[in-house]
Amino acid sequence: MQVNQNDAHDDRSLEYTDESIGRLMKAEYVAVRPEFTVAEALTHIRQHGKECATLNTIYVIDAQGTLVGDVRLREIILASPDQRVAEILDNQFSSLTVAEDQEIAVKRFQEHDALALPVVDAAGVMLGIITVDDVMDVAEQESLEDFQKFGSIRHAITNPIEARIVHLYRERIVWLSALVVMNIFSGFAISRFEHIITSTVSLVFFLPLLIDSGGNAGAQSATLMIRSLALGDVQLRNWLSLVGKEILVSFLLGITMACGAALIVSIRAPEIIVVVTLTMVLTVMISSLIGLLLPFLLTKFDLDPAAASAPLITSIADISGVLIYFTLASWFLGQP
Repeated sequence: MQVNQNDAHDDRSLEYTDESIGRLMKAEYVAVRPEFTVAEALTHIRQHGKECATLNTIYVIDAQGTLVGDVRLREIILASPDQRVAEILDNQFSSLTVAEDQEIAVKRFQEHDALALPVVDAAGVMLGIITVDDVMDVAEQESLEDFQKFGSIRHAITNPIEARIVHLYRERIVWLSALVVMNIFSGFAISRFEHIITSTVSLVFFLPLLIDSGGNAGAQSATLMIRSLALGDVQLRNWLSLVGKEILVSFLLGITMACGAALIVSIRAPEIIVVVTLTMVLTVMISSLIGLLLPFLLTKFDLDPAAASAPLITSIADISGVLIYFTLASWFLGQP
C-alpha cells in the first residue's frame, strides 16, 4: 500500500489556539512506508510530490500514520533501487507537537537549520509540516512584540498609521500610569534629603547624570538577557554564573564612567567628587544587576521577560540611584 499526504490522519478540523503550531501547519507533504524499496519510493514521490511545499525531506510513516523517521531526497536518489527505505534511515529526526507554542518552532528551526519540520500529535501520528517561511513570519512578529513590550507597550502595534487613536492610547497608558506611581517614590526619596540638598546645591547638578547612567546600564543588561532567553542561548540555571560575570563587567563600566564624571566634577564642584564617583560605580552595578535578574525572575514565574521594560528598569534605577547618591552625600559631608 502506498502512502501520501492524504493518507495521514487529518487533524485540520481541530481548533488551535492563536499561538499554537497547528495554525502554521501545512498538510501537503510526501510520506512513504519504511518497507518501500527506493524504486517504489521514487515512483511515489513523482506521483504525489507536485503540490507539496517542499521535497527536500521525505517523511517515513508506518501503517498507523506514526512518524518513524525522515530521509533526504538526495539519499534516496543515491541509494540502490532495491534497498528498503528503512535501511537508509538513521533514526535521528526532530518533530514538533501540534499543541506547542509557535516560539518553540522558531527555536527548533534555529537549532536544526531545517527547511521544514514535521508536526505530530501527542501519539506521534504525523499531521503535517511547517516550513521555514512560515516560521520566519512568526519570528518577525515575536521580535516586534518583544521590542514593543520593552518600550512598555502591552501588545504589538504592527502599523501605527492604521491603528485607531483609542487603541494606541489603551496599549500605552497602562504601563505609563504604573510608572508615574513608581516615580513618585523618587520624589519622596529626594524630599527626605532636603537638608543635604539645601546645604550643597551642587549635588542637584549631577543627579540626572547619575540616575540616567544607571538606567542606561540596566536597560543594556536587560536587553542582552531578554534576547538570550528568547533564543534559548541562556537558561534559568545559568543565572548565578551570569550574576558573577555581570558584577565584574558592571564594575569595570562603572569605574570607566566614574572617571569621565570625575573630570566634570573636579571643575564644577570638587568638594563632592568622591560622592559622585562612588555613586556612579554603585548605581551602574546595581542597575545592571537589576536589568539582568528581572528577566530571569519573570521567566521563573512563567511571565514574558520582555515585560521587564526599559522604562520599568529605568524607574527602579532612578529610585535606587537617588537613595545611593544622597545617602553617600550625607555620610561624606557630615549631615546624617
